[in-house]
Amino acid sequence: MEEEILVDENFPLFSRKITPKQSSKTQPPTTTQNPNPNPPHLLKERNLKPNPNDHLSFSDLGLAEWAVQTCKELGMKKPTPVQHHCIPRILAGEDVLGLAQTGSGKTAAFALPILHRLAEDPYGVFALVVTPTRELAYQLAEQFRALGSCLNLRCAVVVGGMDMINQAQTLMQRPHVVIATPGRIKVLIEENPDIPAVFSKAKFLVLDEADRVLDVGFEEELRVVFQCLPKNRQTLLFSATMTSDLQTLLELSANQAYFYEAYEGFKTVESLKQQYIFIPKNVKDVYLFHILSRMEDMGIRSAIIFGSTCRSCHLLSLLLEELDLEAAALHSFKSQSLRLAALHRFKSGQVPILLATDVASRGLDIPTVDLVINYDIPRFPRDYVHRVGRTARAGRGGLAMSLVTQNDVDLIHEIEAALGKQLDLFECKENEVLADITKVCKARRVARMKMMDDGFEEKAKARKAQKLKTLAERGLLKKHSKNRKRGRSAK
Repeated sequence: MEEEILVDENFPLFSRKITPKQSSKTQPPTTTQNPNPNPPHLLKERNLKPNPNDHLSFSDLGLAEWAVQTCKELGMKKPTPVQHHCIPRILAGEDVLGLAQTGSGKTAAFALPILHRLAEDPYGVFALVVTPTRELAYQLAEQFRALGSCLNLRCAVVVGGMDMINQAQTLMQRPHVVIATPGRIKVLIEENPDIPAVFSKAKFLVLDEADRVLDVGFEEELRVVFQCLPKNRQTLLFSATMTSDLQTLLELSANQAYFYEAYEGFKTVESLKQQYIFIPKNVKDVYLFHILSRMEDMGIRSAIIFGSTCRSCHLLSLLLEELDLEAAALHSFKSQSLRLAALHRFKSGQVPILLATDVASRGLDIPTVDLVINYDIPRFPRDYVHRVGRTARAGRGGLAMSLVTQNDVDLIHEIEAALGKQLDLFECKENEVLADITKVCKARRVARMKMMDDGFEEKAKARKAQKLKTLAERGLLKKHSKNRKRGRSAK
């Protein structure tokens, strides 16, 4: 079932105005009068097959020499397709929507032209980048600092879970680039009357993982942010998955807009091997333990295991601890300092396994991840695409494995239909797997008792009550419940 379009022409994403369009009464849209499905200000380009004649270098894209040299020092030999198509358009002053696979270099596609323009006229705040998760915000800041290392770039991260007074003071110092999550930047703007002026001369607004940022839950935050930005800004949207909201917003753009689409629908990279195991639900943990125990034999350096809920991740972390498997857990029940610490332990190789909810499914680039396991099958195909995109990045190989129970068959069929391909069956010997069933079941009982003792369920109930209260205060409770019902009916 298609998602409901939640945006309209009053949504101020693209705020520059040109001559109003003619009324539909004077010129009704018909197929014969308008054979081009794209609006006249929208240039859409699709690159379904790479052009073998494209041997451009970064210098051919119009970037400054210092930027070209920085790319060489970072091992970026030639532009990827999304960089090749989008960088010149951004330098030309156009709004851009870039749709390309996970691990295809989308961050550099917008960071390089922004830094190029910043070097010509350095001031702050020059660019605001909005991203859906805290961990991705910190990673984007690292990449901006690496690409702008010779510019003395001042880059600030503004996310929840950190001290608001320090963040406000940092913004008042006007860093060149601000990378923020929607909720925290909204609160800072509303509570400090001096902060809106900080963004009054920003040249660029970037929505990274734009499909997620433009979800209905962030609409109020984005409206507050947009009011602080100048009308003559450039707006850049990048994502690996397309939604009806993104398409509608681009068509409503009054500016000259460019849409680069590397593919139609949903797509995963060719170097990714995708498999599934069909198993009874009550032995799912036994199969998971079997796979993790064989990581070294399979040549897997590190793995990310995705669960659908914080509860699932917390229980798994206690289970693996009982089974003497080292793992770090990343989910929203943890404080920001603990989340960053867990991610650091995983990225530095101190632990080989990361347990995570979908907060880790977007944008995180960790080269050593060779395996992604869907412990819980995601409800929507686009979430599957983002999850498995944590491996097989930048041309490397990788393996994605989904643990499918009798309750997940329809979800897997929906994912396969969206991808246009079937997942392969993972071969394993059942008697070898079930040899550990007693050990795993005992560890699971202990893990459940530990979770009862550490007060997790009480925290979960309190958080749910607070979430419902917040939704009710913002008038989103009915819309939230409708979305849940629509999701169930789609199943």
